[in-house]
Amino acid sequence: MERVVPGSTRVGGLDIDVVVNPDRRGVRLTVERDARITATIPAGLAISELAAAVKARRRWIYDKLDQRAYEVATRPVKEFVTGEDFQYLGRNYRMKLVDAAPVPVGLIRGRLQLRRDHLNRAEGHLIDWYRARGQVWLPKRAAPWANRMRAPLEELTVRKLGYRWGSCGRGGVVNIHWATMQLRASLVDYVLVHELAHLHHPDHSGEFWRTVGRAMPDFARRRDQLHREGARLWLPELTK
Repeated sequence: MERVVPGSTRVGGLDIDVVVNPDRRGVRLTVERDARITATIPAGLAISELAAAVKARRRWIYDKLDQRAYEVATRPVKEFVTGEDFQYLGRNYRMKLVDAAPVPVGLIRGRLQLRRDHLNRAEGHLIDWYRARGQVWLPKRAAPWANRMRAPLEELTVRKLGYRWGSCGRGGVVNIHWATMQLRASLVDYVLVHELAHLHHPDHSGEFWRTVGRAMPDFARRRDQLHREGARLWLPELTK
C-alpha cells in the first residue's frame, strides 16, 4: 500500500501540499489565501485515504477556490490623488498631495500627505511608511502577548509576505506583513498571537489552537473578522 509523503502531490486533479503531523488522527484540508491547498495528515497515511478525503470535500474545496478568486478580483485598487482614503490601524485617512514636506509620506494633522515629486514611486513610499510605522509599533504591541504566552520572541520584522499575515523564522524571529498596519488593533493582536503560538507549535495542531485560545479566548471571532476585513485591504502586490 503506497503511503503519502510530505511535499507536493496531485490528487483528484488538484495539486495538494502535504504536511505530516504525527499528532493528527485524520486529514485536515485547508485552502490558503493564495489558493494553495494544504493537507495536514497523520504519519503513514495511504494515498487512497488522502484521495478519499479530497473526494469527500471536493465541493467545499472548489467553493473555497472560487471565494479566493473573488477576493483577489474585488480587492481595492487605490489612486494616489488628493481625497483617496487609506487605512491605518482601522481608521480611514484621506490622502493629500503636497508640494513640500520633510518626508515623501507622512501622517500630518489627520491627513496622509504625499509629496508630488514622489508620485512616480508613491506605492513604494507608502508601503515603506507602513513598514516603518509597524517596525516601531508592532514590537511594543507584541511584547505583552509574548510574556503572557511565554513565547521565545527574539525579533519582530515587518516585510512583504504576499498572502500571509505573518511567518516565523528560526531563532525566535517573527515576520509580520506590513499590511497588518491597516487593520484595527484587535485584529493585529490576533495576527500577533497566532504567530507567537507558532514559536511553540510550528503547525496548526490541536495544541497550537489551544495555545492561541488560552491567550485569546475570542480568537475564533477575531479570525473570522480578519478573513472578512482582510479581503478589503489595499494590497497592491496581489492585484497586479
